[in-house]
Amino acid sequence: MSKVADTVGKLVTPILDELNLELVDIEYVKEGRDWFLRVFIDKENGIDIEECGLVSEKLSDKLDEADPIPYNYFLEVSSPGAERPLKNDKDFEKAVGKNVFIKTYEPIDGDKTFEGILTKFNGQTVTVEITIKTRKKSIDIPYEKVANARLAVVFS
Repeated sequence: MSKVADTVGKLVTPILDELNLELVDIEYVKEGRDWFLRVFIDKENGIDIEECGLVSEKLSDKLDEADPIPYNYFLEVSSPGAERPLKNDKDFEKAVGKNVFIKTYEPIDGDKTFEGILTKFNGQTVTVEITIKTRKKSIDIPYEKVANARLAVVFS
């Protein structure tokens, strides 16, 4: 995590704890000439716009006090969306039984991308059941080889 994201994480965590919300991710990125600070939050049954607005107001006040960012930026507080990133053990555990998309640092069985049902996670290995034509196959992916992962929406 960048220094800014780490600092913002420390500022936003007490706000989210107070509201029983979860921090999913923080991005601090430059797009064109503009800087964006994006804070992704969630809770068990999803969040609504009012909760995002409340967190944005409270966090904005904390950011004004601490002033950890040297540039002008846009603050965005939102849901991670339907294709929520899987960032840690807890995220993977909650995603068991759901459709996921995983990219690895190096090929496993000749592939670096996998989409299918996350069937098992034990902290060391991520097991994904993929479908090749009409055949189902389980792939064991070493957890340390996961470059990034997210939930995947399936359209049928």
